[in-house]
Amino acid sequence: MESPGPATGAGYFSAPFERFIRDETGAFTLLGKSSAVSSYTMETFFDSRLDLLQRQIQKHSDRLKSKAEEALKKRVQSSDVLAENFDREIKNFKLKVSLRMQNLAESWHSAKVVRTRDKVSFFCSVMSLLVSALLFGLAPQWIHIAYTVQGLYLLPLRAYQYKKRSWHYFLFDLCYYVTILNFIYMWFFPSNTALFMACYGLSHGSLASAVITWRNSLVFHDTDKVTSLFVHIYAPFTFTVIRHFYPNAEDRFPALKALPYLNPFRALLMSGAIYICWQLMYWKFVLVDRRSKIASGQRTTSFSFLLNDKRSAIGRALSTVPPKYRESSFMTGQLVYSLLTELPAVFLLYDSPMWSGAFLLFIFSVSVWNGGGFYIEVFGRKFERELEALRKELADGSNNNNNNGNSRSGRSSPTFTDGESLVGTPLLLAQTLPTTSLDELLAEAESSDKDKDL
Repeated sequence: MESPGPATGAGYFSAPFERFIRDETGAFTLLGKSSAVSSYTMETFFDSRLDLLQRQIQKHSDRLKSKAEEALKKRVQSSDVLAENFDREIKNFKLKVSLRMQNLAESWHSAKVVRTRDKVSFFCSVMSLLVSALLFGLAPQWIHIAYTVQGLYLLPLRAYQYKKRSWHYFLFDLCYYVTILNFIYMWFFPSNTALFMACYGLSHGSLASAVITWRNSLVFHDTDKVTSLFVHIYAPFTFTVIRHFYPNAEDRFPALKALPYLNPFRALLMSGAIYICWQLMYWKFVLVDRRSKIASGQRTTSFSFLLNDKRSAIGRALSTVPPKYRESSFMTGQLVYSLLTELPAVFLLYDSPMWSGAFLLFIFSVSVWNGGGFYIEVFGRKFERELEALRKELADGSNNNNNNGNSRSGRSSPTFTDGESLVGTPLLLAQTLPTTSLDELLAEAESSDKDKDL
């Protein structure tokens, strides 16, 4: 029996090698399994992420698709909507143009009415002045009748106008109170000497001096200014005529028989008593009972007007007084002022026709001077503003034509705004004004005037 020989090389390494092979096979199997698990994990992770990303992309895609469909629908309907909007804009433009033309026509009409009213006021005022002068020279016994007739027309008109403007508290002032007392004396108590002295003193004192204090002006076309001047100057004019120029005045006004000479102190006492009666009534019915309306600004009185007028000496003086003493200071100062302004009347004017005439001439001259200042300064500034507005209209019209390129043979039409018009220029002329500057137009007008003069 053959005994086993020594192992060959292959056989010698076969057992360890087989064991190695078995170990390596197990290791590779484990590595393969681990790789499979990792691959599965990665595939699951990325598949979920890709699925989420795909859903988001699909969502955005659907949103963009819906927006595109809406834009396409709008584009399809844009032509119809554009046509409708265009028609609507055309209608609105026509409506605006018609409204502006209507406003322009109304402004021209209102300006025409105002011009007509001013002409009527100017005519009546000038004729009143002329008639008063003729009556003074030809029939002075009619002066108090003219005073009464004009007062019966102007005072109710003043009350209506001031009530409409909420200025009717001015009607409680001393001047209207004295005017009513004058009418009462002339037509009801012509023989009352005390009332005559009070009316004569207050008419030549407070009323006449108010032309200076309130800066009354002789502006014929302004009914309001004419009424104020009438109230303040016609009363001393009437009583001057009654005292010095009325023929047989003692027969019509018996109080003059008992007053050949005026006692100054008695006259001042009577006029002061009349003034105090008025001041007490004014304080009670206006400054006390209607204080809330005055304080709120709903109503204006002569006191509040003078207090707010910083240009006048009275307003500056009242502003330095503490508020709780202003009313009493104003009333006391007004009493002193009233008595002081009566001194020339009771000491000089009552006995002298010449000084009475000079006094009236001075007061009337102040009103004429103020009226001249009104016409020159106010109308001059107004004319300058109108020229500047016209210059701006021409410049705007020229700029618009240059920007739009629609100039027609070097001419353009100025643009009107609501409530504006070219003052003193017809509408047809205003639409055909050249684009030259206003200075050139004025220069051409001056040169043509010089040619005419030559």
